Amino acid sequence: MALTLSRPARRRLRTLGFLSPWLIGFSAFFAYPLIATVYFSFMHYNQIKAPTFVGLRNWKYVFQDMPLFGPALWNTLWLVVVMVALRVVFGLSLGLLVTKIKTGVGFFRTAFYLPYLAPPVAATVAFVFLLNPSTGPVNEVLAKIGIDGPNWFNDPTWAKPSLVLLSLWGIGDLMVIFMAALLDVPKEQYEAADLDGAGAWGKFRYVTWPSITPIVMFAVVTGVVQTMQYYTQALVAGKIASGVSIGPGSVIQPGYPDHSTLTVPQLVYSMGFQNFNTGAACVLSLVLFVIAMAVTMLLMRKRSGLLAAED
Repeated sequence: MALTLSRPARRRLRTLGFLSPWLIGFSAFFAYPLIATVYFSFMHYNQIKAPTFVGLRNWKYVFQDMPLFGPALWNTLWLVVVMVALRVVFGLSLGLLVTKIKTGVGFFRTAFYLPYLAPPVAATVAFVFLLNPSTGPVNEVLAKIGIDGPNWFNDPTWAKPSLVLLSLWGIGDLMVIFMAALLDVPKEQYEAADLDGAGAWGKFRYVTWPSITPIVMFAVVTGVVQTMQYYTQALVAGKIASGVSIGPGSVIQPGYPDHSTLTVPQLVYSMGFQNFNTGAACVLSLVLFVIAMAVTMLLMRKRSGLLAAED
């Protein structure tokens, strides 16, 4: 006997069928890993023996007894604030510059975008060479004009700013996004601003900025999420600058110099895959997740408040 479904039931099944690719991806790549991370944060698990329940011991260890958690969290938040802000400002400035250029615009677009295509490891190695305090060409040029160059990646004070310079060098992705947003601003609004006697700053403040605010918010939110996961460049820069050779089976201790480039993702890897303390690694991952969600919700709420005020 064939099963007859009502029209609403068939509609729901059809809807679920269309949603099934997203539901499968969400369950497999977000929901399950998140639930598993919460589960293992309350377990002692060394990836060899079966996990055993330890309650809040992992959480207490991370927040009270882990000496590197504070520096790693501070470095991560510092990079989020400084790197994201400068990348947005620099990317928007390049976008404005490229949209104003009348001759050779294709060349400048390509020249500004190409560094973004460089692999992160290769770009980091090149930057460590350029900023080498003794043999790097940057300090050699500074010395010729009478400036004593810093130690860059070998100095705890300059290590994080050096990583920011590396991120600004590969700013081509944001430049393209902002350039598209700037070209989409209606020209009629600029013409109306000219008739009202607005100058360059007035047109940017009252015409350009309101039109590209959603794109700026997108750049900030995605930048925060990406920087909260900052791992490869900081790890490679620290190891290359330290001069320690990495061979088969060697254990990498991130954060050179003096833990100034240590980020929470590096600490997650170190705890989970070097020290085999999966519980503590899961706690650190959840801390990152909560901070990223909180910052994103705060930014989106502020954006909604601005839109409500404009209306």
